[in-house]
Amino acid sequence: MIRCIAIDDEPLALKQISKYISQMPDLELVGSCQSAIEAQKLVSEGEIDAMFIDINMPDLNGLDFVRSLEQPPMVVFTTAYAEYALEGYKVNAVDYLLKPFGLEDMKKTTDKLKKQYDLINSAMVSGVDEDNAIYIKTDYKIVRIEISSIRYIEAMSEYLRIYTEDSPKALVALLSMKRMDEHLKNHKFMRIHRSYIINLRKIKEVSRSHVSLDAETSLPIGDMYKEAFNAYISAKFLTK
Repeated sequence: MIRCIAIDDEPLALKQISKYISQMPDLELVGSCQSAIEAQKLVSEGEIDAMFIDINMPDLNGLDFVRSLEQPPMVVFTTAYAEYALEGYKVNAVDYLLKPFGLEDMKKTTDKLKKQYDLINSAMVSGVDEDNAIYIKTDYKIVRIEISSIRYIEAMSEYLRIYTEDSPKALVALLSMKRMDEHLKNHKFMRIHRSYIINLRKIKEVSRSHVSLDAETSLPIGDMYKEAFNAYISAKFLTK
């Protein structure tokens, strides 16, 4: 299921788009907001796959809100103003719904979202082989990565940066954090933030809010991941 939020300052429009989302078998409505400011917390706290957002809203318009996000989910703009379409596609919107739109328009948009979602979450990474390695597609080639060489993984919109001990620069792959986490969580890796998965064997120091892998690499611990991470550290902590 594609987890979605709806954002529109007009109550009737918000009710309508929320209803359409709920009628789509591939979509799950996890929240609705009457402003982009209200939506900021929802986007930052939960893993949202897609947002349906109006452009012309007070305080913070939809375009500026999407541009402000470091890792925006898939975006569908819903607006009554056709002149915004070009600007919408400049921020890589999946689709653009011109009000008033109907259920058939929504179905077509859902198909586009599903294709993009499947692409992001497709088998771009192989299962772990008997040599404890994975294969990813990057730069139009397939690369083998020893799991033990991975230091950490960083989310970057729809892509991941994979930092290893074997490469001077990160490997970039079109892949979701969720899929990578599923492959690595049983191999001494842990997600500590919406944007980071770390190799637990590479930890050098731990502070209240950060994990250091070396003198130059200090990564934040997200609030929703602190409990699990602290439990791991506590289980390893030696006392007299």
